[in-house]
Amino acid sequence: MEDAALLRPQSGSPLAFTVDFITPIVDDPYDFGAIAAANSLSDVYAMGGEPRVALAVCGFPEERVPREVLVEIFRGGRDKAAEAGCAIAGGHTVLDPELKYGLCVLGSVEETAVLSQTRGRAGDRLVLTKPIGSGVAAQAIKAGRLADADLATVVAAMKRLNADACEAARAAGARAATDVTGFGLLGHLHHLVAGSGVAARVHAADVPRFEFVRALVEEGIVPGGTRRNADYVAGQVDYADGVAEVDRLLLCDAQTSGGLLLAVPPDREAALRRELEARGALACATIGELIEPADLGSGRIAVD
Repeated sequence: MEDAALLRPQSGSPLAFTVDFITPIVDDPYDFGAIAAANSLSDVYAMGGEPRVALAVCGFPEERVPREVLVEIFRGGRDKAAEAGCAIAGGHTVLDPELKYGLCVLGSVEETAVLSQTRGRAGDRLVLTKPIGSGVAAQAIKAGRLADADLATVVAAMKRLNADACEAARAAGARAATDVTGFGLLGHLHHLVAGSGVAARVHAADVPRFEFVRALVEEGIVPGGTRRNADYVAGQVDYADGVAEVDRLLLCDAQTSGGLLLAVPPDREAALRRELEARGALACATIGELIEPADLGSGRIAVD
């Protein structure tokens, strides 16, 4: 399950194309538009590409969303796409009972730089470029339980493009990648290891997360999507006895505009971390490694 479809024309570079849209996870319409755009653009970065042009897609309840709110959503999306060097050339709106916004994105990828979910190899190190926990944070926002400072932190992270992480991956010679979004960290990792015909080991304590989310989970603030993700991967993940239920839920937390999860040969791991640090990545954490499928079974994950 690749993050974007890859089209190889008879001449020129391959093209990555994808579509994604989300419902509001923050109250500010401009921030919502920017986050939704960053989330959509991320699929092209996960393929090792550069977004070139996009179409906006939006559904909205006409009687409940004022025009000025829509203007701010579209403005936030336009500005974030412009930051990525991607023009929004048009789009489509429909009347819908629930507000949603996103982009259909077309990007270019150099053949030698494609980051496919089928190219991971046993021994590759797994490096994550953003902390996890935005799903829990979004649930806390809905419940009015997130402090202003924590809200600012998670909004800034979700608005952050994965462009620098993609550039670092290409520069360091990463082999495979996925972005961590709706299926959560373990869900997306399962797709990568299944596509590559390998297994994986994840060290839960090494996974970066927003500092405030553990306490929220302990209070019972867990989105339904996160619990569904935990059920989705339950038959594919072996947890060590010491991995607490809170950590198991966070590893499955449904992210919006999360970071890239990169598989890099062990002799290139240090170079990748240097490239990420030089670009100011929100995280450059080695969280585990790919292992031979015989150790666990193809597509399976051990968490310790």
